[in-house]
Amino acid sequence: MTGNTGNTGNAGLSGDAGGGWFLPDRVDLPFVTELDPASNPISNQRRTQLAQFPRRSWSARWNAWLVLDEFADQAWKPPAKLALNAVLAAKKPDAQEIDDLVLAAQNERADAMGEILSQDVEFISDFMGLLTITPGSHPKTYRVLHIASLIGSFIALHFKGSKVDGYERVRPSQLCPALLPPVPVPGHASFPSGHSTQAHLMAGCIGYLLDQAALPQPDRDALTIDLGVLADRVARNREIAGLHYESDSKGGAALAASVLATLTNNNAAVPAGVVAMFDDAITEAIGEWP
Repeated sequence: MTGNTGNTGNAGLSGDAGGGWFLPDRVDLPFVTELDPASNPISNQRRTQLAQFPRRSWSARWNAWLVLDEFADQAWKPPAKLALNAVLAAKKPDAQEIDDLVLAAQNERADAMGEILSQDVEFISDFMGLLTITPGSHPKTYRVLHIASLIGSFIALHFKGSKVDGYERVRPSQLCPALLPPVPVPGHASFPSGHSTQAHLMAGCIGYLLDQAALPQPDRDALTIDLGVLADRVARNREIAGLHYESDSKGGAALAASVLATLTNNNAAVPAGVVAMFDDAITEAIGEWP
């Protein structure tokens, strides 16, 4: 599992359309058998104005898949690969990176354990907590977070399995078993870090949203800086846990930056092409930030 992928049961997702509520019905007398005030079957009461499933009724999770489908057609891979190759070219030797992880496990893991455990499956709720929002208060912003999370997982997994030297990287705990991560080691390659990719893309997408919102500049700057620090912290916690090398985290951040440029149509290396559904999601979410 990579980052937020597959998450369904956390507090940050409560209220997500399509799940989270249970409506009991009487076995002996289902509601559909009731009569209206004129003693006609209530089942005869039908709406006529819903020609198609309303876009607003798409849950954040499933709406993100629609944006991913559109994004996948864009020419995002070449510039993203260049960004990742630059990180690999500058990284320290694996043995040195593992030595750093051993020190992190010794000196930082106990203090970081709470966040390591809570962020293992999902961290959308961390970003929502930082922004002091809920799915009910900012549903469109909530959608943007899901879009960033899903695309982040997709792009990270694409490169993890791309069969390119340096990308199908063995996990640090496979080389140094004594690191003994406190959470299950994901069943895919180490580079780039999925958590780092998702967290940095989430921070970048929300920062892009806030740049266009009607917020005072000091408020906007404070939130944008905090979002970046949170993304770094999510990535660092995976290193402390012994799941990722430092260069994995840097690769995720670089990958997120490249793909954010594609999503926002601000990447000179990508031919003309706009992810219109992402643009729509941002435009709708801007209105939630007066």
